[in-house]
Amino acid sequence: MYGESSSAHNALQQGGTMNHNRGEGDRVRANTVPMVLDKIDAAIEDSVRHYATQPKHIISARIAALDREWDMERWLETNASSLALGSLVLGLTVNRKWLAVSAGVLGFLLLHGVQGWCPPVPVLRRAGIRTRGEIDREKYALKVLRGDFQGLAADVAEIRKNPADQVMNAVRA
Repeated sequence: MYGESSSAHNALQQGGTMNHNRGEGDRVRANTVPMVLDKIDAAIEDSVRHYATQPKHIISARIAALDREWDMERWLETNASSLALGSLVLGLTVNRKWLAVSAGVLGFLLLHGVQGWCPPVPVLRRAGIRTRGEIDREKYALKVLRGDFQGLAADVAEIRKNPADQVMNAVRA
């Protein structure tokens, strides 16, 4: 992990771009059109470049904001449960046809859980809703800029002597 963060930091300092796999083992990214992925990835890179010139307390404020940012899963779960609960209440009190909305929403949620895609995903992605991995990519790039990983030994042999303490302290920072 240290090597990945270090290479991303070096690439940004030299005017390069952060390299990342389109799918990254993430089903939402794998099911997002390339144009939207490019827009999200460019926004992450622009943010990291902007914060590279900021003092540590400003970077820390951005990291705190990233910790509060809702990811795709949270948006989907909240919206699905709200729609399903609301239509369930309407189905029980107004008209049983509202129960079809609950069934549809729950079907979409199941589809998302199995395939990483459901009809609301493209709409939310175009609106800029990011996956947890995308949020964390920006967050850990900012942590590198802030210097959170400087205490981590760069030498692999050094890390193997006591990896848990160094790694856990760096991740907690």
